[in-house]
Amino acid sequence: MNTTSRVEPAGLSAADPIVSVRGIGKTYAGGFQALKRIDLDIRRGEIFALLGPNGAGKTTLISIICGIVKASQGTVIADGHDIVHDYRAARASIGLVPQELHTDAFESVWATVNFSRGLFGKAPDPAHIEKVLRDLSLWDKRDAKIMTLSGGMKRRVLIAKALSHEPRILFLDEPSAGVDVELRHDMWRMVRELRERGTTIILTTHYIEEAEDMADRIGVISKGELIVVEDKDVLMRKLGKKQLTLTLQHPMTSLPAGLAAWALELSGDGHTLVYTFDTQKEDTGIAALLRTLGEHGIDFKDLRSSESSLEDIFVSLVHTPKGALA
Repeated sequence: MNTTSRVEPAGLSAADPIVSVRGIGKTYAGGFQALKRIDLDIRRGEIFALLGPNGAGKTTLISIICGIVKASQGTVIADGHDIVHDYRAARASIGLVPQELHTDAFESVWATVNFSRGLFGKAPDPAHIEKVLRDLSLWDKRDAKIMTLSGGMKRRVLIAKALSHEPRILFLDEPSAGVDVELRHDMWRMVRELRERGTTIILTTHYIEEAEDMADRIGVISKGELIVVEDKDVLMRKLGKKQLTLTLQHPMTSLPAGLAAWALELSGDGHTLVYTFDTQKEDTGIAALLRTLGEHGIDFKDLRSSESSLEDIFVSLVHTPKGALA
């Protein structure tokens, strides 16, 4: 892949968003409102994870930005180009790895990846195509017909096609769905390398641990609305909870009335107490809780702490009533 420095489009700087979505909505002919006035800026060179349950609108939003689906309202600027009025220039900046395995079954791997580069008006560059195929462990399959490949190998071909024209923006729509562990590792290694070279990555995934590991920022979409966009670390600090789990010396049947003011939960077998506290508060209350337990003659033999994962936060967000996040 080309490691030479890039020149930003006229009038744009590295500080400007590479994708700017304003007031995007989508209502289908039957009246279903898939998206409700989405506003979103994607920063240059970041990895942005878009999370949401099935049917939330993730793929619809990606398809609109990529010019595959027409929005009912709003505008999208991609790398300085309006996706409607300057479609070809905008699309040339975008690589898309879709969920579905649509490939040219009778073509060879080399031919279909090379042809994909030409579709975007790029001059032939065998060295670049070779590097992409090698990075995706496809070089030994370069002459194979796509119809003969396994599902995981076909997924690799889709990624190679998306990278063939050296896009500045790469969309990965559920790229890990149905792929083997080896491909997943290869893919995330490549994603990190692409980001280091300045490529902006936008991904949707059901593997929330991948978003937690890879993403710089997180967006959560639910029922066609973007309910939160935040730096990953800030989001986890704001919405993350910590828990202190105490294993009791002697089981309890119920909590004493003197502990009612504490955010405590007694396990069904009475052997553990779980205390949930806010990571944002200076005083977690742990020291006072332990003193109070001692005053009530409640001894424990072990304690451990844990904190929310991104999955915990995601689940809480999509089940939070609208307006409760303000």
